[in-house]
Amino acid sequence: MTTQTPLSFADLALSTPVMDALKRIGYEQPSPIQAEAIPHLLNGFDLIGTAQTGTGKTAAFALPLLSTIDLTIMQPQVLVLAPTRELAIQVAEAFKTYASAMKGFNVLPIYGGQGMDTQLRQLKRGVHVVVGTPGRVMDHLRRNTLKLDQLKTIVLDEGDEMLRMGFIDDVEWILEKTPKQRQVALFSATMPAPIRRVADKYLNQPKIVKIISKTSTVESIEQRFWMVSGLHKLDALTRILEVEDFDGIIMFVRTKALTVELAEKLEARGYAASAINGDMTQTLRERTIEQLKKGKIDILVATDVAARGIDVSRISHVINYDIPYDTEAYVHRIGRTGRAGRTGKAILFVAPRERRLLRAIENATRQPITPMELPTRQQVNEKRSAQFKDTITEALERNDLDFFHQLVQSYVEEHDVDPIKLASALAFLAQKSKPLLLDETSKKSSSREGRSHKGEDRGTRDERPFREAKTKSFRPEKDNLPKSKRGNPKVPMDNYRIAVGKNHNATPGDIVGAIANEADVEPRNIGHIELKDDHSFIELPVGMPKIVYDSLKKVRVRNQPLQIEKTDHVAKPALTSAKPAKGKKTYTKKPKKNKNKTID
Repeated sequence: MTTQTPLSFADLALSTPVMDALKRIGYEQPSPIQAEAIPHLLNGFDLIGTAQTGTGKTAAFALPLLSTIDLTIMQPQVLVLAPTRELAIQVAEAFKTYASAMKGFNVLPIYGGQGMDTQLRQLKRGVHVVVGTPGRVMDHLRRNTLKLDQLKTIVLDEGDEMLRMGFIDDVEWILEKTPKQRQVALFSATMPAPIRRVADKYLNQPKIVKIISKTSTVESIEQRFWMVSGLHKLDALTRILEVEDFDGIIMFVRTKALTVELAEKLEARGYAASAINGDMTQTLRERTIEQLKKGKIDILVATDVAARGIDVSRISHVINYDIPYDTEAYVHRIGRTGRAGRTGKAILFVAPRERRLLRAIENATRQPITPMELPTRQQVNEKRSAQFKDTITEALERNDLDFFHQLVQSYVEEHDVDPIKLASALAFLAQKSKPLLLDETSKKSSSREGRSHKGEDRGTRDERPFREAKTKSFRPEKDNLPKSKRGNPKVPMDNYRIAVGKNHNATPGDIVGAIANEADVEPRNIGHIELKDDHSFIELPVGMPKIVYDSLKKVRVRNQPLQIEKTDHVAKPALTSAKPAKGKKTYTKKPKKNKNKTID
């Protein structure tokens, strides 16, 4: 049930080093799932936690498990299974942050696509917490390089997502390899039947924590997002700043180092910007906020912790340069604008692999975030010209131009020059440091401008079908069709040969995972896969960009490079029966079992 609690973290019996880290971060009050889950995990109970992404569930298991870690034992005591490499990295970073006061603590993310040698070296040195994707964890268990003799707790994070990606069989295989006496914590946004079956089989009288997200009202704030593509984030940010009419801005980033770096780069581009982070003294922090209030600076680049308590009425925009991992943090961030009955604007930068976090924020706020188009070159140029004209108008209204009037008059008489030409030359000199026309050398995505779709560059004519295949929305009922009929029939396919096959112990799941991750293609948009002994054939959407094609050549599955190349051979579809015909092993994408996935 939903819990409204006045508890503070100090009431939850967490260890002193963990509490020291929380004080440094600035966390004071636990979220509902943290308040309910932490006591159960501290007391050693198994746990089923049902909560949406972005409700603070990572801290709900990381904080209590860190409080029970024995730093003298240099072997994995906590194993967290995550469905994607991105989530594995995020969770590992969270453990590192919460353990910042635990001297000698080591956490290791392990996932496919990362060098095995690096992981082996760190495992040999000794780690306390391992966060990994199922495929790579299985690889290490088979090699006997990941030892679970000292394992106290295993966490299954985003269980329903692991089910959707075909990892449940892998998860059960891993659970069978863990000690019989261990704690299991399962977190999932929903509880479908296969997840419930795993819970019934492997959890021992678990405590149940179910959190229903409340609606967060941010109705006075216009929310938009830009899907990061084409231009570099900083170049895109500059374009947005040039076209937006803003007064004051708070710009949020994830790290203290980036606050300084981004503020310096914005200053170099002519903006009055300053950084604020946890390393600053209170005096300097207060002075910087005062400068923002008085209009001496217009942009404050901040971390979540440093921005706590800031209430400046002139903040017209909040820009999330880095998307927050916590939906509550997002709501707190954008709440810095739209205060005292005023309207505010919030802009969110979202990398393609962060779509899951965007969906979580929309679910938590119960409000859609509108995709925005990046300002075109023409819009930027028009805005610069309008601002320059305004500057001229302001100068003409001044009363102290007599000296300059005489100077220009004498120049016209001495050189017999057209006054309009002279004015043009003076305008050129005045705007020389900041040209009115956007630099042509930044033409990286000029062929795509003005054609963005839902915040993404649509690309050239040849690229478009491939890119649309990545962003196309599908009707849920299509997942109920036979495998041979799945996918989007409107997306034309090209045929490719890859140098990976049955002799390399590769599965269709391995291939789908590698290509979907590297090319950012929805797995359902990958066509038939025909597995041969030393190679395979696969269908992919037409119009693959060259940069993606080149990167796929280097991707390794089962330590074997794909070496992808176009072919005239058409991959044969799977038979509609449960088993393929004898002597003919053909597959469609997304097989039921996804064993030994090395690239997740």
